[in-house]
Amino acid sequence: MSTASILPTAARGKRFPSIRRLAAWLAAQANGPTEAPIAGLWLVVGFAAVHAVLWTLILVILKTGQDVHMDVAEAFAWGQKFLLGYGKHPPLSGWVAGVWFMFFPITDWATYALAMATLACGLVICWLLALRVVDHRRAFFVVVMLALYPIFNFKGFKYNPDLLQLVTLPLMVLAYLDAFEKRSIKSGIWLGLAGALALMTKYWAVTMIGAIGIAALIHPERFKFLRSPAPWVAIVVLAIAMLPHLMWLKQVDFVPFTYAGDTYSLTDRAMIDDLALGYVGHNLALLAAPVILGAIALVWRPWRLTPFPALARGANSGVNTFQALNVWIIQAVVAIGPPLGALAFHVYIKTDWGIPLFFLVPVALIAIPAVRVRKIALANLTATWLVITLVVLAASPKIVAYELSEKRTAGATYRARSELARGLTEAWHTRFYSRWPVVAAYMDTGQPMTFYSADHPAPLTPNEPWSSGLTSLEEAKRSGFIGICEPGHWKFEECEAWMKAHAANAERMVMTTRRFFLGMPGPATAWNIYIVPPAK
Repeated sequence: MSTASILPTAARGKRFPSIRRLAAWLAAQANGPTEAPIAGLWLVVGFAAVHAVLWTLILVILKTGQDVHMDVAEAFAWGQKFLLGYGKHPPLSGWVAGVWFMFFPITDWATYALAMATLACGLVICWLLALRVVDHRRAFFVVVMLALYPIFNFKGFKYNPDLLQLVTLPLMVLAYLDAFEKRSIKSGIWLGLAGALALMTKYWAVTMIGAIGIAALIHPERFKFLRSPAPWVAIVVLAIAMLPHLMWLKQVDFVPFTYAGDTYSLTDRAMIDDLALGYVGHNLALLAAPVILGAIALVWRPWRLTPFPALARGANSGVNTFQALNVWIIQAVVAIGPPLGALAFHVYIKTDWGIPLFFLVPVALIAIPAVRVRKIALANLTATWLVITLVVLAASPKIVAYELSEKRTAGATYRARSELARGLTEAWHTRFYSRWPVVAAYMDTGQPMTFYSADHPAPLTPNEPWSSGLTSLEEAKRSGFIGICEPGHWKFEECEAWMKAHAANAERMVMTTRRFFLGMPGPATAWNIYIVPPAK
């Protein structure tokens, strides 16, 4: 007889926690015990923090040899001045970046940490939102599903207004669900402020505002809501909160709408159809991961061949169908509306526009009353998240090595813009013994100069009618600037023509940059440089 067989049952249980016990512990923490209701919040905050830290580490490794994305560098540049708008977009993403880099070093890793911190905040807000619709167990399941959504990990490396909307749009939906339930003046104030925050992040928030409006109009309980002060107070508060920005829009002659019209208006019917179809396919593909993994977690019975039944008939006390209907309507509208709008109004719809529009999918699915979420399902999905995250972390160095060996000379990804920024900063200091004030270049070149140069010169984009407001052509000529044109760039001829018109007295030179990583050379890139001295 083996030793194990004669041990008391209790002793055997204490040696190795069973999967059942781990699942029960996780469910208890997610539910928040009656004597400690804050436990569920701390579980979600802790989970979001761990997710952010692990994926920051992963992104730092995966992006080895790459400079930060131009959108990230642009947000940093905006954050150098706290304006009421930045030409193309409202100001909130720039303000957040500005505050972030008051406390963090201006380095690549800090930008990935900013992106992950943004998404971590989004996870916590989505949990609070889910609690308006489902019970604590289902709400935590929703959070883990979101953590498996590629937008919240692989594709979340790029901090920009789209990513920040994963904080402000969930906050707005949360405020709406609160106002729809309470129908009070206070809840209306919060809804109006949340709407203003969303609009101050990106005007694209009107899509979600419209979806909320449609939900409020077609919900069976609409008259109770519409007869209350909440929606009308929200509208007034939103208008008042947006007033400073609206005044700025008037001052700049509504230039963000000029930008949108010039950039995204199309006439090619076939291209419009292809872009809309690509948008739908792209977002469906991204949603496949959390939906499929969530479904497996619901039915998977560890160490048994027979799966759990995922669906069951009858009432479900874990779902608030009153609020679930709001979520279903809102998600349906923001899923269907944008591609149909693009087709109807001949708009170039970018796949990135879907980044903030599908965070309600997990709660919309888990709120289906027939879906059953057992305790073991939380353990299944959380373990899936942890295994995938740790595997990716362990595999990251090999992924980078493969990428560098196969793709380091392809495209613009590995061009050494950071080295160019440092070289140009030294060139300016050598000539003028002062801070480099302005860089004139197209966005994919100029914004990284602002980020990587120790002087953080203000960016000026040639021929751009929607100036960010960080500087002007007149100011650049007065202070002096460095112009950069990249041979082979699709706007190279336009860039050269602009330099000929505005940098006629410039010192011209060609600077070549190349970076080595893991012992392998990156692409050698030549840059046409125009150094315009300060006006005397």
